[in-house]
Amino acid sequence: ATMTSQYLLPPLPQQHQQRTMWRSGPRCGHAPPRPRLVWVLWAWLCSGAWAHQGTQPHSIKIEGDITLGGLFPVHSRGPAGVPCGEIKKEKGIHRMEAMLYALDQINSDPDLLPNITLGARILDTCSRDTYALEQSLTFVQALIQKDISDVRCSNGEPPIIRKPERVVGVIGASASSVSIMVANVLRLFEIPQISYASTAPELSDNNRYDFFSRVVPPDSYQAQAMVDIVKAMGWNYVSTLASEGNYGESGVEAFMQISREAGGLCIAQSLKIPREPKPGEFDKIIKRLMETSNARGIIIFANEDDIRRVLKAAKKANLTGHFLFVGSDSWGAKISPILDQEDVAEGAVTILPKRASIEGFDQYFTTRSLENNRRNIWFAEFWEDDFKCKLTRPGIKLENGRKKCTGEERISRDSPYEQEGKVQFVIDAVYAMAHALHSMHLDLCPGAAGVCDKMDPMEGRLLLQYIRNVNFNGSAGTGVMFNENGDAPGRYDIFQYQLSNTTLPGYKVIGQWTNHLRLSVEEMQWSGGEQRVPDSVCSFPCQPGERKKMVKGVPCCWHCELCDGYQYQADEFSCEMCPFDMRPTENRTACRPTPIIKLEWHSPWAMLPMFLAILGILATTSVIVTFIRYNETPIVRASGRELSYVLLTGIFLIYAITFLMIAEPGAVVCAFRRLFLGLGMCISYAALLTKTNRIYRIFEQGKKSVTPPRFISPTSQLVITFILISIQVLGVFVWFGVVPPHTTVDYEELRPPNPESARGILKCDMSDLSLICCLSYSIVLMVTCTVYAVKSRGVPENFNEAKPIGFTMYTTCIVWLAFVPIFFGTAQSSEKMYIQTATLTVSMSLSASVSLGMLYVPKVYVIIFHPEQNVQKRKRSFKAVAQAATMSTRLSQKSSDKQNGEAKPEESKDSAPKMAYINYSNPDF
Repeated sequence: ATMTSQYLLPPLPQQHQQRTMWRSGPRCGHAPPRPRLVWVLWAWLCSGAWAHQGTQPHSIKIEGDITLGGLFPVHSRGPAGVPCGEIKKEKGIHRMEAMLYALDQINSDPDLLPNITLGARILDTCSRDTYALEQSLTFVQALIQKDISDVRCSNGEPPIIRKPERVVGVIGASASSVSIMVANVLRLFEIPQISYASTAPELSDNNRYDFFSRVVPPDSYQAQAMVDIVKAMGWNYVSTLASEGNYGESGVEAFMQISREAGGLCIAQSLKIPREPKPGEFDKIIKRLMETSNARGIIIFANEDDIRRVLKAAKKANLTGHFLFVGSDSWGAKISPILDQEDVAEGAVTILPKRASIEGFDQYFTTRSLENNRRNIWFAEFWEDDFKCKLTRPGIKLENGRKKCTGEERISRDSPYEQEGKVQFVIDAVYAMAHALHSMHLDLCPGAAGVCDKMDPMEGRLLLQYIRNVNFNGSAGTGVMFNENGDAPGRYDIFQYQLSNTTLPGYKVIGQWTNHLRLSVEEMQWSGGEQRVPDSVCSFPCQPGERKKMVKGVPCCWHCELCDGYQYQADEFSCEMCPFDMRPTENRTACRPTPIIKLEWHSPWAMLPMFLAILGILATTSVIVTFIRYNETPIVRASGRELSYVLLTGIFLIYAITFLMIAEPGAVVCAFRRLFLGLGMCISYAALLTKTNRIYRIFEQGKKSVTPPRFISPTSQLVITFILISIQVLGVFVWFGVVPPHTTVDYEELRPPNPESARGILKCDMSDLSLICCLSYSIVLMVTCTVYAVKSRGVPENFNEAKPIGFTMYTTCIVWLAFVPIFFGTAQSSEKMYIQTATLTVSMSLSASVSLGMLYVPKVYVIIFHPEQNVQKRKRSFKAVAQAATMSTRLSQKSSDKQNGEAKPEESKDSAPKMAYINYSNPDF
């Protein structure tokens, strides 16, 4: 028949035939505006693509009552300008044969679609979305009505046009990009589609791909599983790598979206592999990945070829063992992507939908031969590729190096065979369609044998509802069902490629994921047999006592800053000061009490003052005992016994205060410190002041008259001394009333920059200022006594004790002048407590020793070793003392005048009284 007239495009769904039909002119033009896809179909039809209908040289036709479509990547993508390349044995032939096997099983099953035979129209997509779209138009040709009223054969009779089979549902496609392209066409004609391998999350959009379902879980589940794996390994900084296209880009996008929602995971880089990579492209990718070398984990959604070339580039860059790959199901447990570069892939964690090997299919496929499998139009090509031989016809010579196929070869016996991973899902997809048709037949054709009128024509939207409601045990024993978006449940096996320390190197199952992760980290092995999970982090965890200082804009990157000084780590991001009585622990994660110290008896700082004090106490005791023993001797009487005992008591207390200053502070000890610290010095210097004042007044009065001054008797001297002492005692008791004595712990004194050296000092409530105030009255007495000693310096040598008291006071002043800078100069020292206590006690012992040594040691020496000198001297009256004082003054003036060059007439020697020993302190005087 000669086609001479136009074609008509009907309304897209078969059930809406009431819509206006469109007609085309001879040039297939002049049609009203319609959707773009319709114009594509129109142009395809007008191009003569339907000439010779019924002949499909690139498809398999299986006759049946109900026809299913099939889309399989039998061939790989061809080079530029050529749609198809070499044959794909596993992804193509194995999967396609799985559909044929499933159809055979269903058609032989008396309980599933009884009296109904399933047929098929199977097409090759050549792994190219555009080519698959052209092929899939075969499925919709029966739904497009053609006006053949103007078509006549040469004899004038109407042409006989073979009616194309009606495809009620499609199994496929494999690649997500192909399924997306085909789904856009099939939904226009309401043809349900069930994919066995497309996992792009985009296909879960029920508004755009409402007629699409799949028996494999979408990559959104896979991405969730990969996020869980990454977190389980402690990684928080990874890069992503995707092949350009729906599968790779959608998978990475889902991974990034889930990781953002989950938090705690950052993407260092997200790189894309072009569809047609240029030379050196993969070397550039590896170089870019190394820009963030801390991100060792690489999440890869890529096809096998791209995976292989990425591993090759990493090996070329000498980065074996650096990158830690987490591969999607396109990697799975396949050998081809890692062949000859296993060392680079070692440790790679991959994911694959849970599957099982179908034994029935193995038995079926290994028995296929050229004789019993003529329905597979590509089987001969597979045979040649599988057995590396050539099928020839008579008269055709063989190529060099190729053997001739005999036809006696057998799969698995003469060639390696391993069931392709998606075979199970192809079988489940076919069975899902069959179960939906079975349920539909039971509802629409109850009791009918075969397809009834209600199922002819088949309504696609109704069939879709039955598909979404199927629930049966699949070929591997696992449940097959769909959610509202047409997605299957997420069930994955997790593999790791292991080489070291394994008896069988290869992929090892290390976990599963079914809505939650179960991962055996202890079974994982990495490069070199390392058991510990390598790091893939932007910043390593901070050490205890360090806070995180976040890098702006990168939540997984931070700097670690040590909590310094007396700070501790309050939480992950902040440091806080410890309370004043505490210091941070060694790792600065908490605070601990600061150790409390005090001056110990065995401390070197205490031993020297105690040694001096003990010597002083023994010496003082010896003097007191000697004075008591020789109390009535002239020397003891001449020294003024009453004031001497008072003075010796004060010296004894000065020595004794050393032990109070070293003793452990307590309320009683602190009270005694307050009382006796200044009391000993006050008693000593009050007695010395009274003595020097008495001498000064006697000689000053002697210059004026022969009348003795008042209050020079021993009783008067004791009264004056005790009045002076009472002022000190009164001040101390007022202090007791205002501030009761108590102990305190000083945490500020020993608080150096290093908190490990911090100590709290247990001490009495006496600050440096209060200590000086306690001694201030004694210092006033000492200074006053020194002044009188200076004024009395002109007393003749034979007037006992005047000059020893003077030397005592001069020396004492020097001692205390040295004390002041030492005491206050060590205020910032870490040994302040020890130095100041030692300085104070030693200074007091020295001042006491000076008084004892200069005033009493000579007397004791005379008493003990020269008793012959300890005799009564001739008594003198106050008049003689006054004359001696006057003469002494004149002699001093005369000496001064001679030194100034002035000559004075000498006084008569007889005018001066003889100097005699005058006991000016003797009560008999």
